[in-house]
Amino acid sequence: MKATLVIKNIDNLITLKGENKARTKEKLRDIGIINNGIIALNGEKIIYVGEGNLPPHIVVDEDTIVLSGVGKTVTPGLIDSHTHLVHGGSRENELAMKLKGVSYLDILAAGGGIHSTVKATKEASFDELYLKAKKSLDIMLSYGVTTVEAKSGYGIDDFSTEIKQLEVAKKLDEDHPIDIVSTFMAAHAIPSKYKNNPDEFVDIIIEDMIPKVAEKKLAKFCDVFCEEGVFSIEQSRRILLAAKEHGMGLKLHADEIKPLGGAELAAELNCITADHLIAASDKGIKEMAAKGVIANLLPGTSFNLQTGKFARARKIIEEGVAIAISTDYNPGSCPTENLLLIMSFASLIMKLTPEEVITAVTINGAAALGLEEKVGSLEVEKQADIVIFDAPNLEYIIYHFGINHVDKVIKKGKIVYEKNI
Repeated sequence: MKATLVIKNIDNLITLKGENKARTKEKLRDIGIINNGIIALNGEKIIYVGEGNLPPHIVVDEDTIVLSGVGKTVTPGLIDSHTHLVHGGSRENELAMKLKGVSYLDILAAGGGIHSTVKATKEASFDELYLKAKKSLDIMLSYGVTTVEAKSGYGIDDFSTEIKQLEVAKKLDEDHPIDIVSTFMAAHAIPSKYKNNPDEFVDIIIEDMIPKVAEKKLAKFCDVFCEEGVFSIEQSRRILLAAKEHGMGLKLHADEIKPLGGAELAAELNCITADHLIAASDKGIKEMAAKGVIANLLPGTSFNLQTGKFARARKIIEEGVAIAISTDYNPGSCPTENLLLIMSFASLIMKLTPEEVITAVTINGAAALGLEEKVGSLEVEKQADIVIFDAPNLEYIIYHFGINHVDKVIKKGKIVYEKNI
């Protein structure tokens, strides 16, 4: 078989080889390192992963692209499995309020927060949203991200804006090297006009929005912000059950600020992920472990909100819950596309080992999007999504924080990003 691209003499080839499912407990640290590694691709697929030289059945000719891995660390493409990619405007004007200690929910109650982004997103044209999101995707790609989840949720009761967000994400998925998985999240906040009757808005989401999104096949998942002052446990349950009936996978913004019981609800409904979990109860964590719900942890949001509260990552792992780590890129609570920085936060603040971190942003990130059979590890027959880091080992990438260590990104077997030297 002919190789179209080969990376040889790799100092640290991190394969994440193993079962195509989310890893837990000690398996989070089993990352399949090969020293003096070599990997060969044929088109979009991986055809060989090993140590030393290629076997005789892998043919290299003058057309084969051959890259050196000397002094490099090579990993699967990184997966950012929780973002709010498509939106209008930005919210730097809220920084002064945050510095004075005004809480996220208080900013929201005053008409800021999500509501200001809703206004900006509604006013933005399709092309304006497309170009803004594309710029963010280009930045993400430069940091080694090859797959992204993108939520709607800045139209809320303006369904045409929700659809616009999802259609922008769909077009970007077609046009951009990064693969995009869309999530419908009109249940992101209670619109002002439904403040005194939120169940009416819940009915609209269930009876009107979800069926139309499903019919148009614009979203793989449905998500709800289950939080005090936003959507209650019962409202969240109703929305997600309706989404399930229409074939969508289920996600939940759970226990981000108050211990409302979101983790328990995610377990009850067999959600694929429960996200944030800063205030999750011991009971909720145990129930997530029993049901195989992945904990999607977002340390950048805790850092930016400066509450001093982070998800109890070590407790979550000890109870047997699989973890993913994501940026939560959005214009309010975590305005960064830099997943490498978030990985350092996860290690330095949440006390995760570098091995646990890389697992959380590769195979577990893939599992958080239902893509573990396709991406997330470097194994024969998987899609050739690969990052070459100009770093001697994994620990250096985490330790030397705030720096972009990416040398090259390969997506579906093609070099799609190279660092300018």
